[in-house]
Order: sequence, then structure tokens, then C-alpha cells
Amino acid sequence: MTKDRKQLISLHHITKSYKNGDQELQVLKGIDLTVDEGEFLAIMGPSGSGKSTLMNIIGLLDRPTSGDYSLNSNQVEKLTDKKLAAVRNEEIGFVFQQFFLLSKLNALQNVELPLIYAGVGVGQRRKLAQQFLEKVELSDRIKHLPSELSGGQKQRVAIARALVNDPAIILADEPTGALDTKTGQQIMELLTELNQEGKTIIMVTHEPEIADFAKRRIVIRDGEISADTTDSVRID
Repeated sequence: MTKDRKQLISLHHITKSYKNGDQELQVLKGIDLTVDEGEFLAIMGPSGSGKSTLMNIIGLLDRPTSGDYSLNSNQVEKLTDKKLAAVRNEEIGFVFQQFFLLSKLNALQNVELPLIYAGVGVGQRRKLAQQFLEKVELSDRIKHLPSELSGGQKQRVAIARALVNDPAIILADEPTGALDTKTGQQIMELLTELNQEGKTIIMVTHEPEIADFAKRRIVIRDGEISADTTDSVRID
């Protein structure tokens, strides 16, 4: 790991609990984690381990019960809900297993959505959306509705949408879960290429062969990090 890399994420003793009647279910039990700019991190763990909860907290979709979270120098616990939404739109691009494209909007319009929320003018956002659809090799599908696209093409639209605001971090939650093996491989090659270009990628997966694309892997068990491994640096 490069020593002068900027630290994007710092989690210190993050806990998350939910009330279930008189019972309190503790899902995360004191997570300490840092992620630097340019990392490709896979979060793994069995069902119910807390990995999705951790991803939701990193993505500002949920707040921790206790602990400190710094995202790109923002102290998250001090942010209002409005500021959280703004930071989420500016700093994080989301890629989900089920794509979450709006069915009545074409590919170009779906990619434009984060730019609309950011207040970007129509001419500039159309130009940027076209640029990022070209980047994911979908320039010939910009007017197609989601129903007219394959699963792999839908995920490429979702990746273009995640990239269009130039976020610091791409969060990918089971990005190949709804895809066949060959298409999943292509999506992972695209994410690898984006990481090589400098994007920070954090991915939740339960598939070891998908996690192998990441340079760093952590395993969550019973709400705690049980393993944190990084690929050895190769010198050619």
C-alpha cells in the first residue's frame, strides 16, 4: 500500500443495534476499518454476518448506533440528513445487484439522474451521461429502455450512473449476483479497469471468485472483522 495515499474512510468502533420488542439485536460490534484512495476492497461474510449493514453505513444509507465515521474528511455523525444526502450524491456511486434503473427512462436519462440532483444544467448533464455510457461501451444503447437491455447492459448503465458525478468511492453490492457467469466476469473486468484508473471500489460479495478481483478482502463474522488480507505487491 502506498504510504502517501489519501485516507477516504475511517471507521472507529462502529456499532449498530436494532430493537426487536424487548430485545436488542447487535449487528455490528465495534468495527475499526480504514480505506485509502485507490483501494479495491471486497467485504465478505455469511448471511447475517453484518456485511450489508456495514455497507449501508459506509454508503450513508444508515447511521451507526455508536462510533466515529469520517468520509473524505467529513465527520458523518455531525451531518444533518440534508447534508448527508448531498455528500452521498457527491462522494459515492452505487451499483446494486438489481440495477434499480427507472423503467420509464432510457439509458441516457437514467445516467443523468445524479446530475439532476446535483443541479447540473441539461446540456452539461447530457454530455456527461453520453460520455460515461461510451466509457462502458453502451453508446449504441443510449435511447433504449431498461426492458430493452440485457442484464449485463443494465449493470453497465448502473455503473455509468455511479460514475457520472465523479464520486470518490464506488460501492458495489453483489454487482454480479443477477448475472450469468460470463457477463459477471465482464462486469468485474470493467470494475477492475476503473480501479486501475484510480477509482476506489468497495464491494460486497459472497462469491470467492468475485472477491478475488479485489486487492484487499475483509471477512465479517458475527458483527466483527475476522480477517483482513491484502494481495502481495508484485515487482516486475
